[in-house]
Amino acid sequence: MSDLAPRTLTLAMGEGAPRRLDAALAAFPELGLTRSAAARLAEAGLVLCNGRPAAKSAPVLPGDRLTVTLPPPAPAEAKPQNIPLNVVYEDDCLLVVNKPKGMVVHPAPGNPEGTLVNALLYHCGGSLSGIGGVLRPGIVHRIDKDTSGLLVVAKTDEAHLFLSRQIQAHSFLREYRAVVYGRVKQPQGTVNAPIGRHPVERKRQAVNYQTGKPAVTHYVVEELFRGYTLLRLTLETGRTHQIRVHMAYLGYPVCGDPLYAGRRAEKSGLNGQCLHAGKLGFIHPKTGEQMAFEAPLPDYFTEFLARLPKD
Repeated sequence: MSDLAPRTLTLAMGEGAPRRLDAALAAFPELGLTRSAAARLAEAGLVLCNGRPAAKSAPVLPGDRLTVTLPPPAPAEAKPQNIPLNVVYEDDCLLVVNKPKGMVVHPAPGNPEGTLVNALLYHCGGSLSGIGGVLRPGIVHRIDKDTSGLLVVAKTDEAHLFLSRQIQAHSFLREYRAVVYGRVKQPQGTVNAPIGRHPVERKRQAVNYQTGKPAVTHYVVEELFRGYTLLRLTLETGRTHQIRVHMAYLGYPVCGDPLYAGRRAEKSGLNGQCLHAGKLGFIHPKTGEQMAFEAPLPDYFTEFLARLPKD
């Protein structure tokens, strides 16, 4: 089948599934859809329930059959730009890039260009998965603007879905390193606390046990300094600002974090959080091979470590 042809999938509703159409579609890992993306498909008439068009809010029941048509990748609205990329690995269905601190991943209000997506469109010549939409082609997972490190990018829809299923199954390794304020007392631990939008400050996320989504972060202490700790962290889930929110929740915000570290961030000289996505691990969508990648700590990180007071 051509990469430009729409794909149609028929799925059966099981017991215990969400009872609203858009939520039910987002729960199927083989679709790789967010709830908002599922809602857009329903609004476009691309979702049938038992053979009839269904609204995004339509109730669904066990035994119902959902037919979903995934449209071909739309022409990207983001413009290709000749921006240097640090490509760690590339083949015909994916690439792994090492994103520098300060680069936004995809266009958004206030950042229409100069993003990783603009660079990818130039580098790949349009050969990117369309599942993420016209402003996020190929983007399987994201890291924040001022977080450096590794990202995997899908060139085909098949690769995108395969990688998304691994993320949802918690078999996709994402390991970070961070410097946080304070001396973390436990040598290792797990933060299991749901994350949602902050009730007042809309640019922030927060631990929210009423409306938040499940979020799990594992951490290990690598080195203690006077008033600081170097951590290695592994994501089990991937909520917005997850590490930054969870560490602030524990009382150890990431150094330099403008949203969650308060006035201390202004004195760090970091111009953004000291957080680096250093390792990725996943099963290759085509070969089935276990892939592993590692990016060394960037200069801003090692220079900050060198300034920290030793015990």
